[in-house]
Amino acid sequence: MSNLFSRVSTSGAYATTLNNIQSTQVSLSQLQAQISSGKSISQPSDNPNGAAIAESTNSSLIQLSASQGAVQQQLGAMTQAESTLGSVVSALQQFRQLAIQAGSGSNTASDQASIANQMQQLRNQILGYANTTNSASGQALFGGQGSTKTPFVDNGSGVTYNGVGGQTNSTATSVPMTLNGQQIFMNVPSGNGVFQITAGAANTGTAFSDAGTITNPSALTGNSYSIQFTVAGGNTTYNVVNSTTGATVLSNQAYTQTTGQTISFDGMSMVVQGTPANGDTLSVAPSSTNNLFNTLDAAISNVKNNTGAALSQGLAQSLAEIDTGLNQVEAGQGLAGTYMNQANAITTAQDLNSTQLQTTQSNAQDANMVQVISQYQNESTSFQAALQSYAEIQKLSLFNYISG
Repeated sequence: MSNLFSRVSTSGAYATTLNNIQSTQVSLSQLQAQISSGKSISQPSDNPNGAAIAESTNSSLIQLSASQGAVQQQLGAMTQAESTLGSVVSALQQFRQLAIQAGSGSNTASDQASIANQMQQLRNQILGYANTTNSASGQALFGGQGSTKTPFVDNGSGVTYNGVGGQTNSTATSVPMTLNGQQIFMNVPSGNGVFQITAGAANTGTAFSDAGTITNPSALTGNSYSIQFTVAGGNTTYNVVNSTTGATVLSNQAYTQTTGQTISFDGMSMVVQGTPANGDTLSVAPSSTNNLFNTLDAAISNVKNNTGAALSQGLAQSLAEIDTGLNQVEAGQGLAGTYMNQANAITTAQDLNSTQLQTTQSNAQDANMVQVISQYQNESTSFQAALQSYAEIQKLSLFNYISG
């Protein structure tokens, strides 16, 4: 039986103890860095997988932040557009009230001039609203898909649209920053939207019609008609002639109710009132594409220059067109509101996504402070013990025993 003895040199003990001290110092330094920064990763080599996750989520957060900023700009644009169209609606309603006031029949020439002046001011306001630019980017809110800053140009003979018609659609992550001004302001059909009624230029009586209604859509022909009045022997009659085909639709019909008589033919109906003179006519034609500014200009000109039946007939048509224009503007306002709701929904989803990404990033790189502090305390205790051990080893020397 033999005894095995191992001999450890003093230098070997020194080296082992120093390595332990240095290793503990490195560990303590890393733990101190984690405690001060709150991060478990100071360099990729600390945790390659966690570092990769943290870097990936950080890139996603940067992209998401840019997208969030863009959506906020889009929301701001649609909020401004919705508010601006609300101002247009208010101005049109005021304009409409002035038109009704102009047709009261009790105004003096001075009153009519004053009303026309107020209508002109409102018309100019509406044109200004239509050319409103984004307060942040300077882009025209109603330029459609174009980039011009002045989409609506008043060239003296009318207003033209210099934008690019069409509406950019929203996506899952964005909404448009402009609305289709051509659709909102320039596509207003004349008359009641199906047909329009005008008084003959040579009329001398007081007869005029309302804007008319559709009674039977399937009977509409799309042709033009002429209502021709004849006054003879104290009796008033009218014929309705299809101007497109030359055929007589109604013949020798009695006109007796000057306070409002309904005339109906080919799916259309209108209420005529007033007293026609012999030979007076009313023309009925299919609606054409008009624009809101032409409608307003025509109403202003009518108030300025016409009286009696001509004024009444012109105002009847203008009021119908203004109502159609109001519908168009309100539809645009509703679309802006829809885009605002979509932008808010996108923002909510982005905020949730941002929170999830931040959680993922935190889990990958943030230090568990309770665990780190506990580990630091343990390492600190080990470090103190190692230092004391090293101090004791330093005292070991054969000469200490020889001298004894």
